Amino acid sequence: MNTPKFSVIVPVYNAFETLASTVASVLNQSDQDWELILIDDGSTDRSLTLMLDFAAEDDRIRAISQSNAGPSAARNLGAQLARGEFLAFLDADDLWTVNKLAAHREFHDTYLGVDASFAQIEFLETAANGDRVVRTLSTVPSGALSLSHIVGENPVCTTSNLVIRAGAFAELGGFSVGMDYAEDQEFVARYVDKGHLIMGVGHKLVSYRMMESGLSADLEAMLNGWRALASTYAERIDVQAMEAVYCRYLARRALRTGARPKVAIDYMIAGLQLNAAAFLADRRRGIMTILATLLSPTMPRPLRRRMFA
Repeated sequence: MNTPKFSVIVPVYNAFETLASTVASVLNQSDQDWELILIDDGSTDRSLTLMLDFAAEDDRIRAISQSNAGPSAARNLGAQLARGEFLAFLDADDLWTVNKLAAHREFHDTYLGVDASFAQIEFLETAANGDRVVRTLSTVPSGALSLSHIVGENPVCTTSNLVIRAGAFAELGGFSVGMDYAEDQEFVARYVDKGHLIMGVGHKLVSYRMMESGLSADLEAMLNGWRALASTYAERIDVQAMEAVYCRYLARRALRTGARPKVAIDYMIAGLQLNAAAFLADRRRGIMTILATLLSPTMPRPLRRRMFA
């Protein structure tokens, strides 16, 4: 059996409504040198049935089921079963552009000493008529990411954006099981801390669906998960400055997920009190966050969500 270039790993938990379009974004890749491993994590909807249908139609697709153990355990299982040179993670509610894998192949063929890569993300909101509307784009810094980059606002943003050489993933022991928040951020921080390089591909390759029901809508839990991560590196980074930057990120996240204005205001104030210089280090982003947050009580909720991310 041939070894594929990419093993695409998708953890699935009650994702019946979004899984078909996610799988379609893999099937439609311009680079077809892949296998797709779908890991059901104890779903109670029709996700597993749909997964089995996909596997029956394409022998590059495998459907595996486990008792509910969380997304990290599901991804780790997928990595153990993978045969590809690179692991490409994708969540069951996200999408890839058709040239996602081709762009990462070109990148890694060029930068042979870099074991992991990521790209630009578009954040999507579903309009009332069902259309997907792009609200904002992520930033891809030039050069290799530092620990401060990752612990701060984490340009990788989501596991759906991570492509990593399988050997490097195995060397680090995979994702930390039991973390419901920041598990992807924790892995990338650990990866960089061990001396590995991760660099960005300067193309928009991932579409992230913004859904209030998702884990990321729970901002306080995100902050607690972040603090647990940051404490690991307290001797090497300015945790207070990094928390100020993360509070700025949470204020923006509160606005785009439609949270009450007070939630965004509280995160903005907390960030400024922790370290105003760090909060405003990216002047455009810092000032825009302050202005949008202060204006948010005067805006209808749909307008707040459309205006800012």
